[in-house]
Amino acid sequence: MNQISPLAYVHPEAKLGDNNIIGPFCYIDKNTIIGDNNVFQNSVTINYGARIGNGNEIFPGASISTKPQDLKFKGEDTTCEIGDNNSIRECTTISRGTASKGTTIVGSNNLIMENVHIAHDCIVGSDCIIGNSTKFAGEVTVDDHAIISGAVLCHQFCHIGGFVMIQGGCRFSQDIPPFIIAGKEPTRYCGINLVGLRRRGFNNELINNIHEAYRLLYSKGVLKEGIEEIRKNLPASQELNYIIDFVENSKRGIIR
Repeated sequence: MNQISPLAYVHPEAKLGDNNIIGPFCYIDKNTIIGDNNVFQNSVTINYGARIGNGNEIFPGASISTKPQDLKFKGEDTTCEIGDNNSIRECTTISRGTASKGTTIVGSNNLIMENVHIAHDCIVGSDCIIGNSTKFAGEVTVDDHAIISGAVLCHQFCHIGGFVMIQGGCRFSQDIPPFIIAGKEPTRYCGINLVGLRRRGFNNELINNIHEAYRLLYSKGVLKEGIEEIRKNLPASQELNYIIDFVENSKRGIIR
């Protein structure tokens, strides 16, 4: 049975699962689908098009599936999909999609801290940490296991690789490849995310290969030559293939 405060508003067309707690002054619009065991603290807004999974906790002032802040948006029927077991802290805003992709996606087991903005058509993976007041412009992609510190500004269409650590206060308009630390001003490569990789169970041999891959990649003025050196000098692995594919498919170029 759901526990819905008498001070909350739930549209009669909203679809709710079971065992949800909906606090006072929450607003749940029509065309919303909410799973089981979610906790919406007071003053949470779930807007049109939200699709929310199970076991999420959403804190006061958060607004999910907001109308996109995009002048090209013409009211098309789009969605915002939230996975399971996320902690979405105070005053976070997550926009729904536009005609470009049709949906904004946030995976599962993420910690999204207060005052974060995730714009239209973004794709955020799972097991990520996003720090206070960080802002993603439209159509940003964040791969799994990324740690993004506070007050980071990310340009539209950027791609952030998995297992990265991004220093607080960074601003960037190029892609950030996986397994690295990015920081300083302007934002640049600051070595591999050694502590993070060890915490995730990467062994020393694999860490050394990732480190050597980036040494080869960045030692060449032309990234294509660096990729050729990686392929020639290092044993193939899923992780090195991830680096190569990320760089080769980068549309905005990677930080250097």
